[in-house]
Amino acid sequence: MNAETPALPVLPAALEGLITAIEWPQLAPLVAEINRLKIERDAVILAHNYMRPEIFHCVADITGDSLALAQKAVETTASVIVMAGVHFMAETAKVLNPDKVVLMPDLQAGCSLAEAITADDVRRLKAEHPGLPVVVYVNTSAEVKAEADVCCTSGNAVQVVESICAEWGVDRCLLLPDRYLAENIAAQTRYGIISFPGACEVHELYTPEDIADIRDSFGDDLVVIAHPECPRPVVEAADFAGSTAQMIDFIRDQSPARVLLVTECSMGENLMASAPQTEFIRACNMCPHMKRITLEKIRDSLLTLEPQITVDPAIACKARLSVDRMLACGRNTPIAPEPEAR
Repeated sequence: MNAETPALPVLPAALEGLITAIEWPQLAPLVAEINRLKIERDAVILAHNYMRPEIFHCVADITGDSLALAQKAVETTASVIVMAGVHFMAETAKVLNPDKVVLMPDLQAGCSLAEAITADDVRRLKAEHPGLPVVVYVNTSAEVKAEADVCCTSGNAVQVVESICAEWGVDRCLLLPDRYLAENIAAQTRYGIISFPGACEVHELYTPEDIADIRDSFGDDLVVIAHPECPRPVVEAADFAGSTAQMIDFIRDQSPARVLLVTECSMGENLMASAPQTEFIRACNMCPHMKRITLEKIRDSLLTLEPQITVDPAIACKARLSVDRMLACGRNTPIAPEPEAR
């Protein structure tokens, strides 16, 4: 190595169980180049909790769930935002930062929930249910958000539903498009929920039988934590249910010895690095869209400043209203109570 060649980053000790010594020599140059390009481009990388560990831990500047990324997108002073997530997240970042460059390393990184509903669907439902507020999950396109009264995430859906129903003086609302989230929120509030038949292709695969089988294998000390995009029987079979941020808070606060995360695979991998006291049972489903985002694609995006996300200003203006109303609501109310000692 000559004096002008910068030293490559060393594999963080916390990642030694997740990234092998064979993989790291291929990843380290990309990590170094991305971190250099971030400085040159005045860029910040926002990474969802489902990103691969080498992205989440080695190049991301801001990590979190959909709500946290939306909140931080508003606060960033960087000129360029790189969304290490899926398309609707990049759109949300652009809606909140119309004057910034927002990069999506792979435009094919979509979301089954976002693709389940269109703006026309929302307009039709509004006509069928006049006088009721429309709450849409943040996992939707900007066009759908523009037709909504307010957005929500799995972390603040209860607060959003209760806040807008009280504000409008009604006893029910539409909560779109995730039917399972709607069922789980309906169980937590006195307000009625009108749903739509959308679903996350990862979370709807889980069954209560899966949980029962794993409990049989690992014993009574296993704590099962489910995402509220899972079917209601799965959430009922779990010890705790909440957004990815709430999962992180639960593990940090409760320090369970052994956990099954009923969500996307990388969630557990990323938590293994920050919660070494907990054993994570690897029985999960993988999101093919999240896994489209790689170090190579992030590097290329920073090099070319492409692909850039654009949102029609008229749509962005309306969508921002629904997102801003969401950000004004509280967060971090679990979908199910914390488990008692088993």
